[in-house]
Amino acid sequence: MTHDWSPSPWGRRLSRSPDWRLRRLDDRFELTVDDQVYTLAIAASDAWRLQRGPVWSTLRIATEDGDLQLGGLPNAQADALHALWSASAQALQQDRQLADANEALAQLRDWLLQADTVLERADAQRRWLTLEQQQTLLLQRPTLPLDDEALWAVFDDPALRPQLDGEASEIEHDLLRWSDDWSALWAARNEAHLQHERCDAADLLDRVERQPLTVEQARAVICFDSRMLVVAAAGSGKTSTMVAKAAYAIDRGLAAADQIVMLAFNKEAATELQQRTDAAFQRLGMAAEGVQARTFHALGRQIIGKVTGRMPEVPGWAVDATQGFHQLADIIDRLKDRSLHFRTQWDLFRLVFGRDLPMQGEAPVADGWDSEGNRYVRTLRGERVRNIEECVIANWLFYNGVDYTYGAHPTLDTTTDTFNPGGADFFYPGTALYHRHRLDAEADGTAPVRDRSATHLDTHSQQLRSGALFEVLGDALSRHGLTLDPHPDRELPDDGAKPMPDTELIGLVRTFMSHAKSNGLGVTDMAERLRQFPEDRFKHRYRLFLELATPILHAWDDALAAENAIDFEDMLNQAAEYLESGRYASPYLLVMADEFQDASRARARLCRALVQAPGRHLFAVGDDWQSINRFAGADVSVMTGFNETFGPAQVMHLEQTFRCPQALCDASSRFVSKNPAQIAKQVRSLAPVHGPVLQAFQVATRDRLQDAIYQYLQRLQQQLQSGAIPAGRNGKLSVFVLGRYNADRAYLPAHWASRFGAHLELSFHTAHRSKGAEADIVILPAMLERSFPSARADDPVLGLAMPHADTFPLGEERRLFYVVLTRARRSVAMFTVQGKRSPFLSELVHDGALSVTAINGEPIREQACPACDGGVIVQRSGPYGEFSSCSGYPRCQYKPKSGG
Repeated sequence: MTHDWSPSPWGRRLSRSPDWRLRRLDDRFELTVDDQVYTLAIAASDAWRLQRGPVWSTLRIATEDGDLQLGGLPNAQADALHALWSASAQALQQDRQLADANEALAQLRDWLLQADTVLERADAQRRWLTLEQQQTLLLQRPTLPLDDEALWAVFDDPALRPQLDGEASEIEHDLLRWSDDWSALWAARNEAHLQHERCDAADLLDRVERQPLTVEQARAVICFDSRMLVVAAAGSGKTSTMVAKAAYAIDRGLAAADQIVMLAFNKEAATELQQRTDAAFQRLGMAAEGVQARTFHALGRQIIGKVTGRMPEVPGWAVDATQGFHQLADIIDRLKDRSLHFRTQWDLFRLVFGRDLPMQGEAPVADGWDSEGNRYVRTLRGERVRNIEECVIANWLFYNGVDYTYGAHPTLDTTTDTFNPGGADFFYPGTALYHRHRLDAEADGTAPVRDRSATHLDTHSQQLRSGALFEVLGDALSRHGLTLDPHPDRELPDDGAKPMPDTELIGLVRTFMSHAKSNGLGVTDMAERLRQFPEDRFKHRYRLFLELATPILHAWDDALAAENAIDFEDMLNQAAEYLESGRYASPYLLVMADEFQDASRARARLCRALVQAPGRHLFAVGDDWQSINRFAGADVSVMTGFNETFGPAQVMHLEQTFRCPQALCDASSRFVSKNPAQIAKQVRSLAPVHGPVLQAFQVATRDRLQDAIYQYLQRLQQQLQSGAIPAGRNGKLSVFVLGRYNADRAYLPAHWASRFGAHLELSFHTAHRSKGAEADIVILPAMLERSFPSARADDPVLGLAMPHADTFPLGEERRLFYVVLTRARRSVAMFTVQGKRSPFLSELVHDGALSVTAINGEPIREQACPACDGGVIVQRSGPYGEFSSCSGYPRCQYKPKSGG
């Protein structure tokens, strides 16, 4: 059918329009204008417009030659044209909607068939539907020509529904299934699978360990997802879960024995894991051959050997921590001998920049408090300055041989008629230079004033943090005739502050190197990270440290190359690279990683590479609350940010502990979980209670700690003999004495074995070495400030090599304290000294977890010193009689006012 439209003779003449004719063909319009032919799509309704006049209408049409204005069309014909064009466009739109709807139905049916096929296969094989399979299906889910709303609109249109492909009921069923929450459906299916497997595998789950697995453990065993993280509370049976999973995988045909590997943190852990596995398999009557428990490094070494045909050499000094320390010390000594600049920078960092500056909002640093309660920091030369910034300036001057005098001038607060500490005054004898340094809070934001009559210099915090202050100050000193003379061996006054020891800086460099290598960060990468640090960080200090670390890193690698060897971090990264590049194919279907909270980035990379092929499974087990090996390269963010490294993962919890009583679980959990970066968990226990779970005893002086511990052990023995408390597992009461350092061993009572050995099984461990062990009673012999927590546990400079470093104050030390608390099956007894109480112990007291008493149980009643951060007011005798002062003397010299 065709329709024609053209102007009337009078209309064309009066409108002065060209001769034109418009015809409707089957699927288009054809326009002829003065012998020029144009084709117009019916759907292109926005390309034409009718302008109605009194008698005639004008048709305006956009063509490839430009806009055409065609007049003279009688209004009646114009109305017919508009109606036909609109109807044609609507019909065409419906045709396209129908075509799109049928195409959408075909695509969604194909996808539904894929999803059904995957699910049916999993059901037939009695397999878990893994997140990997789910993600693959979701990625294959097509983007339909019509969205869900438009598709339902076509289905609901009575005129269009009969023209859709398929029966209406089938179409509706498909549309409903397409709109389902597939993740929820798959989760429900997996939950049903889990319940069936718990019944079908009940015999294995009940016999694999000495006791039947708990519900939590059984769920973790049966869940066979592609990526799994099991967050296991202390004493919750994570090793049992790993062993059971290996047995379950073999029993259900999910993996052969030689397709399973268990990765452990060190040799001791790998040996224990292997022994536990062998014993469990023997208990089940299964052959244990093939399932291997190995260290990460042993596996990495094997991979490199198979690819290169030669096992890589790892020198003893790259394995043993003590040997490694001495090797690094030798490297640094050689660098000092070869380079005066390096030696100067090394000692500059130790003497001047050993301590970081607090960030905005952090508590200010204090070495002590004066008799008025004002905090101070002590310089290398022995002065008391009011803050750490002034101390850095004074130490820089001392290191460079610049004589100076220091004074802090107070300012009058007219609202209260009191004096507040003002800026610091540095004067330089022999010159007219006067230098005032102000904190940012005191500064007005202006640039430092270099020259006021050439005698005044003002600096403030931002110049110090960026390092610009030292250039400004050096220039000013030079203009006044003073020459900088850096001298690291300049004699330090006896009453001066002690600089950072060489050993401490060497240890910091070693930890830094481990993290840099583990994260695959070169010097350029870390320099870029430094540029991105916020301006309130002590960037000048970090820059100096990176300049020191750079030649050390190169020299360390040169020493390895000289022996044709590599170190552990390089070995793990090289093995991972061979896997990632396809030069080595992982034979493992199931990779299990123990103690994952202590994994380094290199270990995580190796795990990811081992399971990169489809159909592989990673099962990582750990407790981020017990991540305590940062000094050895561990990065807790590998666990807390598991999904970022390994992709979508199933996270399960083992929260029932078999070790600690509930009250101890509650107190320790509340303490460690104050760090918001830790994974939340609710630890539950059915362990029996035998007396108080937390106790703290205070003595007057440090030399009385050993005797107090002796009295406590004597009391334990008496209670055991009288039957007031039951014996432990072997007829004795096991007791751990856990020290923050090896030196704490000195607090063990002499001849304890002959006195208590018949009833008590006593042993000493450092806090770190106690990880994984347990005892009936735990004794913490020295809960003292600057001891536990360690004052220098986490240096912020490590953040250069750790992109996701834990920044919570004393985060690592808090986790270490949690570890020692949760070694106890019954009770923890802490010992402290008057006025030297550990802030961790004070926090437990503040939280109501316990109260501190004397060894005889008498409550401690004392007044806290209002000036310092741990002292108490005590009575002393002097030449003029009795007086009160802080127990922290001489560090804190505060004395209450008479009658106060």
